[in-house]
Amino acid sequence: MTPRRFLRDNGLGLFFTITFLMALVGQAIAGHAEFNNQLIAAQLQPVGFAEYLTSSDFAVDVSENWQSEYLQFFLYIGATIWLLQRGSPESKELGKSGTETDEDQLVGEHAKEGSPKWARAHGWRRAVYSHSLLLVMGTIFLLSWLVQSVTGVAAFNGQQLRQLQAPVSWFQYLGAADFWNRTLQNWQSELLAVASMAVLSIYLRQRGSPESKPVGAAHDATGVEG
Repeated sequence: MTPRRFLRDNGLGLFFTITFLMALVGQAIAGHAEFNNQLIAAQLQPVGFAEYLTSSDFAVDVSENWQSEYLQFFLYIGATIWLLQRGSPESKELGKSGTETDEDQLVGEHAKEGSPKWARAHGWRRAVYSHSLLLVMGTIFLLSWLVQSVTGVAAFNGQQLRQLQAPVSWFQYLGAADFWNRTLQNWQSELLAVASMAVLSIYLRQRGSPESKPVGAAHDATGVEG
């Protein structure tokens, strides 16, 4: 495969991976500056960039965003199995809610030549593979939420000590306003974005995008992609 063809065939994944890394680097630089501003304001010694990158303050800021993103996809994947939205390309066609038949899903005896091996399998392998996307998204969400809680309590206790206040335990932090403020401010924004996409795509169009219906499609056309 030539480099040009590789870039063409993988452009979407490469674009978002590169922009993700650029945003992460930008966050690290800005976060380091802001963190040192807080230390200087508290008359403490600023830290180096490498030290900040390994700090709980940087880790909690990253993980709290990751867990909300994977929660969004986990809920979206699960909800669109059963819930429908008339006129939205983000919804399945009306009347097709549920996990669908083996024939619809091309599994077992209905598998095609290019179907994955586990789609042809029976028993637990097919069951696991049939739900593998939801399982992985849910696992990443739970792990990143756990990381957020562990790094969050470390960052919170660091702030407590700088303010000459008593640190808290991990279990105490799970019920603290700081933890739920960090969590819910991300959840609400992700859920709003999904709701907006599902509803606005009923009436608005973007020519050439699979996230939109064809420009001339009727508003009530459901499960149709451009």
